[in-house]
Amino acid sequence: MTDLRERAHPASGEANAALAVDLKLEIVVIPVSDVERAKQFYAKLGWRLDADFAGADDYRVIQFTPPGSNASVIFGKNVTSAAPGSAQGLYLVVSDIEAARNALLSRGVAISEAFHAGGDAHVGPDEPYLFGRVRLSGPDPERGSYRSYASFSDPDGNGWLLQEVTARLPGRIDGNGTSFTSSADLAAAFRRAAAAHGEYEKQNGGKHDENWPDWYAEYIVREQHGQQQAA
Repeated sequence: MTDLRERAHPASGEANAALAVDLKLEIVVIPVSDVERAKQFYAKLGWRLDADFAGADDYRVIQFTPPGSNASVIFGKNVTSAAPGSAQGLYLVVSDIEAARNALLSRGVAISEAFHAGGDAHVGPDEPYLFGRVRLSGPDPERGSYRSYASFSDPDGNGWLLQEVTARLPGRIDGNGTSFTSSADLAAAFRRAAAAHGEYEKQNGGKHDENWPDWYAEYIVREQHGQQQAA
């Protein structure tokens, strides 16, 4: 038994070392039937075109990156054997579900109304998503983080969902990787955090200055604008 334990220790150390290695999700491959049509669609979303390479053997790969994302999507010819339209449940996290919907609508993208879960129901009439298969109209009434959605599809039927996340669950924030794509996005996050904190204070008998989110958010916007001007 002693020998077994001694031999197990190095293996455990190696396993722990392996777990400490960064594994960053970089690419999701989506299957499409018409490469040019897909390229036009993802460009219309406002995503950044990173690459468009073609080979002599009918090979082509196109890469797009959503704004603010560290991960990208790839599609093309001879890059996947999956059936076009079979990629489903592709999540795009946003800080404001209505603002994100309006931005896509302004680009001519057909997107569902915002919706939230109809209880913890995993059998129902609607397309499946993270919290079940029953969709109720409108954002989550309490605007709980992770609870409001909207969905759209690309021309092949690959399914995307917007998910509103305003506060991460414990242990799911990387302090080195947390960022906002604009000062307005950061200011909006402060306003939502302030509103949520205000509700908490009311429920627990505390005091809350309802005006501070506005002046603090405006201060953040001015500071970020000043930094951008200086750069």
